[in-house]
Amino acid sequence: MKTQAAVLWDLGDPWSLEEVDLAEPVAGEVKVKLAASGLCHSDEHLVTGDIPVTLPVVGGHEGAGVVEAVGPGVTSVAAGDHVVLSFIPSCGRCRWCSTGHQNLCDLGAHLLAGVPIADGIHRFSSKGRGLGTMCLLGTFSPYTVVHEASVVKIDDSIPLDKAALVGCGVTTGWGSAVYAAQVEAGETVVVVGIGGVGINAVQGASLAGARRIVAVDPVPFKLEQAKIFGATHTSPDMESAKALVEELTMGEMADKAILTVGVAEGHLVAPLMDLISKQGRAVVTAVAPMQQMDVKLNLHLMTLFQKQLHGAIFGSANPRADIPKLLALYKEGQLKLDELVTRSYSLEDVNQGYQDMRDGKNIRGVILYD
Repeated sequence: MKTQAAVLWDLGDPWSLEEVDLAEPVAGEVKVKLAASGLCHSDEHLVTGDIPVTLPVVGGHEGAGVVEAVGPGVTSVAAGDHVVLSFIPSCGRCRWCSTGHQNLCDLGAHLLAGVPIADGIHRFSSKGRGLGTMCLLGTFSPYTVVHEASVVKIDDSIPLDKAALVGCGVTTGWGSAVYAAQVEAGETVVVVGIGGVGINAVQGASLAGARRIVAVDPVPFKLEQAKIFGATHTSPDMESAKALVEELTMGEMADKAILTVGVAEGHLVAPLMDLISKQGRAVVTAVAPMQQMDVKLNLHLMTLFQKQLHGAIFGSANPRADIPKLLALYKEGQLKLDELVTRSYSLEDVNQGYQDMRDGKNIRGVILYD
């Protein structure tokens, strides 16, 4: 079939709206008519080259919609089912999936290649060229074909434009607090970087019962939004946050700190670690450029104070368990999703959406399809 897609042809280019051909699903695959796609910062990493992928590529990795067709052998979903696309595929059989770490599924090795798991042949094509897909999804198109391992069936009563957000940003942020940082009731937590992931780390820490949550970001609008999601205090940078946390805790410092800035850089680790107490845990969720090797870190204090530095992908969450769990919390009024969406866009306005993100105007922008 012919459809439209936002395609990145070369590094630094804007997203280009193209007419594309989309092949039908083969064995193990699912064709989905999308209702919405989130505008996540990770797609910006493709433009800058911080995440190296084979170009050209159809962007987008936060999406939800309705199954239109399934290929042979697909058993977990059927035509008409409402689904969320998880940017982390999970096979359910590898060592990591079978031990409760679906976010580390061995199928993740295919993510940056951008070609289908089933047979390595592009489903999208344009101008005589095969098009890769961001995280094997390509949600910057109203239709896509994905592997069954990337599809999670959800309750039909959940609005699809909100469900799209849990495919990446919400689950990554919430899980970074609840699972990766292991926030407990009564703790002091600092979240550095209040975008689509950081705001949900704030929300996750609040739901976990944190006593104090300090949101750190240079953009006043984002700090105001953080209060809606549970932040008790705000600060424009880590230096002032350190002084604030020291005062709040009588010098003990925070139990947990979570780094969710747009681009992780090595020099941010030392001040992040300075925010936490003895036996405190610092979580790095933000994505760094692939070649980032230099990190500033006081190893002496890390040893003597028994501090922990922990990495996290997808918030250490399990797609098949946690996507439905979070949507159930939303349905029951315990998780905020409506409030996350600052602006909605058409696919034609995808570049404006990313400019608004760069300008600090959005917590989360969303593309809505017909």
